[in-house]
Amino acid sequence: MTLTVRDALRGIPDQDSRASAPSRDAGIDTMRGIAILMVIGIHSLQQPLNSWETLADAPLRPCVPIFLFASGYLTALSGRVPLWKRMNAALIPYAIAFVAAYIYMASHNPAMDHRFTTVLARFVLAYVFVYYYVFVYVGCTIGLWLVFSASGIGSQPSERRLVAFLLLSIALGLVAGSYLDPLLSRLGFSDSVVEEVRMRDIPFWFSFAALGALIGLAGIRSGLRDMRSPISGATLFAFIIYAAVRLFGVGDAADYDSVAFFGYAALLCILLLALDLQSPLFATLGSGSYFIYLWHIFIIMILRDHVALRQFGPAANFAITYIATASGSIFALLAVRGVAPPRLCRWLGA
Repeated sequence: MTLTVRDALRGIPDQDSRASAPSRDAGIDTMRGIAILMVIGIHSLQQPLNSWETLADAPLRPCVPIFLFASGYLTALSGRVPLWKRMNAALIPYAIAFVAAYIYMASHNPAMDHRFTTVLARFVLAYVFVYYYVFVYVGCTIGLWLVFSASGIGSQPSERRLVAFLLLSIALGLVAGSYLDPLLSRLGFSDSVVEEVRMRDIPFWFSFAALGALIGLAGIRSGLRDMRSPISGATLFAFIIYAAVRLFGVGDAADYDSVAFFGYAALLCILLLALDLQSPLFATLGSGSYFIYLWHIFIIMILRDHVALRQFGPAANFAITYIATASGSIFALLAVRGVAPPRLCRWLGA
């Protein structure tokens, strides 16, 4: 029997786990369900953040890495990237949500620039509301396709090349995350431009997809369950470092796109995989997480623009916004799935 790279990483030769990958993974969908509730939590916080809000925001920040990690992990199990299918699944719902978001923004901003080039730039860069994840996901999906295609999966040498490419991708991502913003600042770009670019730092975000793919190739998911305690401790320690860096402004104290953030987010992704939580409710949210991501922000924006919640203070503002947005988004997801035909559900991301 030929020992592949995946077998070597796993420690024991076994049947190819990619061949038995299920169409829906309840554990992965549960991770996504948790992540989308974290997304709502971040967007429900009142800006700018004070000290306690920073501490509330910090544990929620790995939501995007969880989605990318899951994408890389499932890609490794299947051994291929159906690029066109994934692009359709991402871009058609986004295009519909973009139109709705654009109309909302235009109705609240009479001075909005409607030139074709500006509108096109907004769409391509996902520069409406909080849709930058669409740009990130598309970029990381193309990255996975390029890496897997260049590796030519199917033999021992090709798997070694894939592992090497993935490891190099993580290294490149950390370098990009560390030096992109100082470079842009030195070139004279404004802080707002630097912030927008950092949110779309594809090499950094791709490092989480690469990590998920490495874990999937290693086939060590069941083995991680025996390491829950040390992984939990390491995750807690990494979180303390990340939260302290942000709270006290030590070094690169960015919300994301930093080494401290990568350490915490990467370990949390691995921890969630090790815990293998399988909740039907969270799995339902996870399977419809893209719909919730695209449409939950409308509830938040309506509350901010038309309901005076700030008068109750930041804590009450957060609680009311979060409960209303989470419950409204879940209801909308179930309603769409209950009444809309399957094609419309796909077009809406549900």
